[in-house]
Amino acid sequence: MDKSKKGKWPVIRANLFRMVSVGVIDEPINQIYDVISIGAVVANLVVSVMSTFDNLTAAYGSIFTTVEQVTVFFFAVDFVLRVITAPELYPEESEPRAVIKYCTSLSGIIDILSFLPYYLPVVFPSGIAAFRMFRVVRILRLFRINAYYDSLNVITEVLKSKRQQLLSSVFIIATLMLGSSLCMYSLEHEAQPEVFKNAFSGIWWSVSTMLTVGYGDIYPITPMGKFFSICITFLGVGMVAVPTGIISAGFVEQYTQFKLLGEESRDEIVSFINVRLVPEDAWNGRKISDLNLPAGMMIAAVIRGSDTIVPRGDVTLLSGDRLIIGSEPMQGTEMMELREIFVGSRHEWKGQAVRDLDISRQSFIVMVRRGGEMIVPRGSLVLQENDSVFMYTKKKRNEAVQEKA
Repeated sequence: MDKSKKGKWPVIRANLFRMVSVGVIDEPINQIYDVISIGAVVANLVVSVMSTFDNLTAAYGSIFTTVEQVTVFFFAVDFVLRVITAPELYPEESEPRAVIKYCTSLSGIIDILSFLPYYLPVVFPSGIAAFRMFRVVRILRLFRINAYYDSLNVITEVLKSKRQQLLSSVFIIATLMLGSSLCMYSLEHEAQPEVFKNAFSGIWWSVSTMLTVGYGDIYPITPMGKFFSICITFLGVGMVAVPTGIISAGFVEQYTQFKLLGEESRDEIVSFINVRLVPEDAWNGRKISDLNLPAGMMIAAVIRGSDTIVPRGDVTLLSGDRLIIGSEPMQGTEMMELREIFVGSRHEWKGQAVRDLDISRQSFIVMVRRGGEMIVPRGSLVLQENDSVFMYTKKKRNEAVQEKA
């Protein structure tokens, strides 16, 4: 492969990854792809529901078929793009392992089942009924919309934060179901050998009883069996209420936290820089009170050797001191971020001109340090190994707070 093409491929793959990633809206094409993706899922599900009505199928069957073909083809293309960009999702893995890791993940399995059952009947006509059942998995793609809305994310956060308590309650319920099924089998097997044939028959009874479903297709007829059933019913009502209470408490905690963060608290990001004084600096030998710092700027700490000095006004700065200088947060909805990016021997920016770098329109390269020299980053400047690139990025305040969290 041509080296120039090989060098551009990681950039192309990174762009594709940002495009298929839900919620990345730094470029118009990424926003458009998200809209198309959501539209395809919704259209496919609407058609799946409407096609179950015979009168609608008779009138609009060809339209339903076309919409399904187009949306399923989009799901297939989306899956291929996610396979191609799997190394970006799992950068710590090799390319083959990244692809395998994605395909075997829950998200990857859902993506596969979203389109594969539609095409399998072409190869295996006899299994068309089973393949149609798997198409229901497409509805799980709706969870991708979850990334757009904080209110939907609450559900995920509650389940994650309370997973230990939920697993414990489910384990207790499962244990009670198994124990009660064995007891009921022992009490009712002789009286109803065709109903309580084995322990699994008792499990079906215990599930319908403890979960208060009460289908009534299997029930005890002996006095001891009826008494035991009453006890299990009361116990089941209490046990089912346990996970319900855990989830309810989790919702209250999450919404309380969101309210505090959104209405009552003020979380500001303060930017700091680290400066080392040299003998030629004008601040060398001067007191902090005499520096006349601009409004909104402060010296947070003075590090001298292994000591950290509180920056009182009478402290005299010396050569070799490291100053931790901070500034007040920006007002408004935008934040500034200044990053230093080191160009190593295998970095994709090595050998590229500044004008050819694939960076967001919200980012700007303000300086390049090469050795001990600071270089103005003109478009024709070619980055070399061991360069340090200082990049300034504008971000929305809520994005900065989320990254900090």
